Amino acid sequence: MADWAPVLVGVVLFVLLSPGLLFQLPGHYRPVDFGGMKTNGKSIAVHTLMFFAIFAILIMALHLHIYTG
Repeated sequence: MADWAPVLVGVVLFVLLSPGLLFQLPGHYRPVDFGGMKTNGKSIAVHTLMFFAIFAILIMALHLHIYTG
């Protein structure tokens, strides 16, 4: 049995937290931009930290597991 939780959570978070797709924190002109499809270095760093924090909480702290087989 393979544990698919890290893969599925990682893909979903990667898509949802891509800077500029749904929101961008910090934005170009405002603290938060929605759906701008543009990005900068600061927002990439912030979204990377958010991805790591949410991923670590879901996988390690909450012991999320999805088994197949």
